[in-house]
Amino acid sequence: MRFPDGFVWGVSTSAYQIEGAAAEDGRGPSIWDTFSHAPGRIADGSTGDEACDHYHRHAEDVGLMKGLGVRAYRFSVSWSRVMPDGAEKVNAAGLDFYERLTDELLGQGIAPYATLYHWDLPQALEDRGGWPSRDTAERFADYAAAVHERLGDRVDTWFTINEPWVAAFLGYAAGTHAPGRRSAAEAFRSAHHMLLAHGLAAGALREAGARRIGVALNLSPVLTPGQLGDQDQELTPEDAGAVSRIDALLNRQFLDPMLRGSYPPELLEVVGRYAGLDHVRDGDLDLIARPIDVLGVNYYAPHVVQAQPSQPGEPAFPGSEGVLFAATPGPATAMGWPIVPSGLTVLLRRLAADHPGLDLMVTENGADFGDGARDADRVAFIEAHVRAAHAAISDGVRLRGFLAWTLMDNFEWADGYRRKFGLVHVDFATQRRTERDSARWFREMIARNGLPAAPRPTLETVAARAGVSRATVSRVVNGEASVRPEVRARVQAAVEELGYVPNQAARSLVTRRTGTVALVLSGPRHDNAALVSAVVQYATSVLEASGHQVRLMLADSERSHRRVLAEAEGRHVDGMILLPPDRQDPLAERLAKTDVPLVLLGGPVVAAFDAGGDLVVAAERAGGRPVVAVDDAGGGAAVARHLRELGHTRPAVLTGPGAAAGERVRGFLEVFPRAEVSDDAGRLLDRRPDAVFAVTDPLALEVLGAAREAGLRVPEDLAVAGFGDGEAGRHTIPALTTVAVPVTELALALARSLLSALDGQPVAPSVLPVHLEVRGSTVSGGR
Repeated sequence: MRFPDGFVWGVSTSAYQIEGAAAEDGRGPSIWDTFSHAPGRIADGSTGDEACDHYHRHAEDVGLMKGLGVRAYRFSVSWSRVMPDGAEKVNAAGLDFYERLTDELLGQGIAPYATLYHWDLPQALEDRGGWPSRDTAERFADYAAAVHERLGDRVDTWFTINEPWVAAFLGYAAGTHAPGRRSAAEAFRSAHHMLLAHGLAAGALREAGARRIGVALNLSPVLTPGQLGDQDQELTPEDAGAVSRIDALLNRQFLDPMLRGSYPPELLEVVGRYAGLDHVRDGDLDLIARPIDVLGVNYYAPHVVQAQPSQPGEPAFPGSEGVLFAATPGPATAMGWPIVPSGLTVLLRRLAADHPGLDLMVTENGADFGDGARDADRVAFIEAHVRAAHAAISDGVRLRGFLAWTLMDNFEWADGYRRKFGLVHVDFATQRRTERDSARWFREMIARNGLPAAPRPTLETVAARAGVSRATVSRVVNGEASVRPEVRARVQAAVEELGYVPNQAARSLVTRRTGTVALVLSGPRHDNAALVSAVVQYATSVLEASGHQVRLMLADSERSHRRVLAEAEGRHVDGMILLPPDRQDPLAERLAKTDVPLVLLGGPVVAAFDAGGDLVVAAERAGGRPVVAVDDAGGGAAVARHLRELGHTRPAVLTGPGAAAGERVRGFLEVFPRAEVSDDAGRLLDRRPDAVFAVTDPLALEVLGAAREAGLRVPEDLAVAGFGDGEAGRHTIPALTTVAVPVTELALALARSLLSALDGQPVAPSVLPVHLEVRGSTVSGGR
């Protein structure tokens, strides 16, 4: 699998991540110096003060590149090393370093590719407004001209800005990168001014005689979960809208102005809503759209989304409300990034179709797979993406090179030194460099100008060739009928063409067992904490006795929801029990769409019991998911019958959120259809009821307090009953009448339902009867 003659193999790095020497030879501070020194900003508490000490060891590092046989080295220039104040005064010593580096590269036969901005804005410019200020774009053009004046006779290829989306939206919207601001308006203004800076710098470079000018963008195909397995899958209008909106925010926000001279209309609507449009001035788009010679493509993974009307927006994607960023099933890097090599082929084909005649170059591709010199996973990752790149070239894409990220381990931004992307390992205590297996493999590939002879085809290889996910290949290999015929034919053709022999991983990808199940606690509230605790204790005991390891996972935020989904979609657990609080929970809906057996505690269940108390029929209203619940409606009805027997004629119901609460109210109203219903205890007592049923014990305690404040005696003036048999209700004065929940039976039913589901048996909803504990809050003295 050879590449065209003249294809450029190389590596990429960036200044702040490797140079060190943060305060030497006149360098001024950048926003990343400030950010990394602020407490709590960097995961491991480190800074880039020393990094890889490339400033002093650049000759050694160029020697490493020479040993790899790379033809090009894309490095970035530190703006604050060249212009410490960001403008006007040029620091000659800073340019001297880049002149030495360039000469060393040329002396070793390596082409220098200079990137002018890789996120390290001089702090002085940030203090004057940063990228939200238009002046920063104008200062960038001056800086570009100053660097070209010194290096222009030796640097042939210039990239203006690296990944403006990251700099703008992680730096100014999400606040997870420098400078750490959190303003959607500032992020959109920053993005436009970075585009303007690119256009102004491209003009300055071209006027000064630069031959090849480009930009490096982080680009990703935006797909739904279904499109990962079948990219031709027809989308619902809602999902199509979600894909288009995220594509506009991530990709077309930069591609369209640079290559078409316009913004996507749907993007302008979002920008106008958050930031207005007064920062986009007449003539800006003409400047931004100045011709470029090469588009740098930084590809790591696709973005997987789907419509989810209740979903809040992601901070890094202002305007993404109603869009769920879904977990991607299958293998992932150590950072949790999904491994989807076929996404690179999809992306390159799209760029070639949308912008014919434009040269493309993969300017970043690589992965964190932890420390150590034996890194077969990194070899497999890069090889799969090289194959994906070759597939695009075979389709006529003008791909001119592939630059790996990165030469050596470095300061990986907010993650500090924990992440290891390097072909070369760096011991940061000694600064010793050691080639990994991936470096040796990369050298052999470059020497052949292609992949090593007759490599054994892998699952990833077939997936890349067929344009599908690993899971889809595995489903075809395992003969599953769920794969569409045309997709199945495409996979089978790739299997035959490559001579692929399915290994154990392929055979077991769909059916493998991990021996682990998860108990997922979806943010339990104080009113059901005791119940959840007891269920966890008993269910864990039963599941462990059956030979399963049990993992406890908390799902109380959108981030933790994604982590739970990733565990399910990646089949890292065999099954899950979800213990939600007494409210609607979207996590249950998301998990139900995965292939992992799922059992829920609680749900909108309709049940009927015979005279002996045995369950006759149970139906889960939402349909399809095994649910273990108590008879909420029956409990509400039991309270109502008790109050009617006591002679109460004007009862009321204090309600709360959640499906279970609704069922409890429904059961009560079957006995007292005219009962007053409210979610406010004080307002309810103003109606002068003679009894109140609160759908949870904590709400019942609120009623007891409100009754005392109103001078009402319980139970003489007002009878009060709750639901849940919480510990606090047993010690009130008077003690609370309540519906008792059979904790042990619930736990056993949950465990048995999951074990049945794991064995592939059909599992019907399981509804347990409840009983009323009558105490002093309804009957003097109780019983």
